[in-house]
Amino acid sequence: MGECSAIWRHVLACIVMASLVCLSAAALGSGKDYDLLVIVTGLRSQKGNVHIALYDDPDRFPDSDGMILKVEVTIIDGSAHHKFNGLTSKRYAIAIYHDENDNDEFDQGFLGIPLEDYAFSNNAPVFLGPPSFADAAFAVPETREVHLRINK
Repeated sequence: MGECSAIWRHVLACIVMASLVCLSAAALGSGKDYDLLVIVTGLRSQKGNVHIALYDDPDRFPDSDGMILKVEVTIIDGSAHHKFNGLTSKRYAIAIYHDENDNDEFDQGFLGIPLEDYAFSNNAPVFLGPPSFADAAFAVPETREVHLRINK
């Protein structure tokens, strides 16, 4: 009887260990445990809010239908902050604009010239259009904090 009981304890211990290994692998395999803090500075006023869009597809950057996450952030003391949670390990790019008139649109004038302030991650330069994804991209988790200075 003692030998049979010892075998069952060993089987039960193996089942528990296998369950723990599976749970650990599932937690590690999800890869959605990285946070990214975005800090926007250089805003000319406290009016309106800042729209922050996060992208992960070079072919859809910075199209409005290509963003994977979008937030509107309140301006406090001339800056805006937002933390994206649960990101996977990959390359991302950010596009932001200061919606000063609070109409939820990136206002543009003749020939698409921006009427509102904007910026891209890496403070990627703009020349006759938005920068490429490659110029604005950064890697998570290597990058945990992105600072953007608004273009005026």
